[in-house]
Amino acid sequence: MRQTITQLLQKAPYHVRMYVKDCKTEQFFIREKLEETFSSASLIKVPILLAVLNYLESTNQSLEQEVNIAPEEWVDFSIISEQRLEQSTIYELLVWMIITSDNTAANVLIDFLGMDALNQYFRQIGLVQTTIQRKMMDVERLAQGFDNTTTASDMAQLFTRIYRRDLLSPTFSELTIDILRRQRIHESLTRYLVDDVKIAHKTGGLETVDHDAGIVYSSSGDYLIGVFVTEVTNNDLARQLIGRISKTVYESLVKRKELIE
Repeated sequence: MRQTITQLLQKAPYHVRMYVKDCKTEQFFIREKLEETFSSASLIKVPILLAVLNYLESTNQSLEQEVNIAPEEWVDFSIISEQRLEQSTIYELLVWMIITSDNTAANVLIDFLGMDALNQYFRQIGLVQTTIQRKMMDVERLAQGFDNTTTASDMAQLFTRIYRRDLLSPTFSELTIDILRRQRIHESLTRYLVDDVKIAHKTGGLETVDHDAGIVYSSSGDYLIGVFVTEVTNNDLARQLIGRISKTVYESLVKRKELIE
C-alpha cells in the first residue's frame, strides 16, 4: 500500500497532504505533510456541524427551532436557495450543509453562532490550525486574504473524536455520524470502490483545491482517511487521484484481509 501510494504522490502534478489511520489503535498507516496549512473549502462545515450541535446541547435548545433566512442570503447551487426558503429548522440546515455541501445553509449557521464562537469552539476541541474567516462564496473577503483554513493533522484529530463519540452526547454523536454517512457527493473517496462501503465523510472543493476526509467502516476494521489536494488545475483529475489513493487503501486494509480470513 505505502509503495503504491508513494508512486501516486510522486507522479501527481498537484500538492497532496494525506493520512490513513487505524481507528482502534489510533496509529497512522500513512501520514504525509500533516502540519501544512491549506484552504479548507467545505471541510470547514464538519466542525461547524459539531459546534452548532454542541451549542444546542449546552443551551438545551431544539434542533427543530426555526431560523429566518433573508433572500439576500441565498447563494447559487443551494438546495435552500432552490426552494426559496425564508425559514428552516436548524436540523434541515445542518443536513443540507453536509450532504449536499449547501453554502446557504452554512452561511445561515455561521451567522447563528458567529465566527468568534466557532473559532473558540474549534480551539476548545483541539483544532490548532482550523480557522473560519469568511462565509461561503465570499469572494471579496477571500480576495482580501481572509480564508478558512485547516491541516491534515486537525482533520485527523476531528474525525478521530467523531469516531470516539467523545465530543457530544450519545444522541448527538450518533446524529453527527448519521449525517456524514448520508453524504451525496461521491466523486473522490468512493469513486472507484465497487463495494457498498459504509463511509461517513465530507468533501471540499474550490477551483484550485479538492479534499475528501472521513471514516470507513468495515468488518476488517475501521479506518480514517483524508486526502487533501491543492494547486489543482483540473478538478476532475484531482478527484481521480483521491479515488485511486482511496481504492489502494481499501484493497489493502479491507479486501486483502477478507481474502486472508
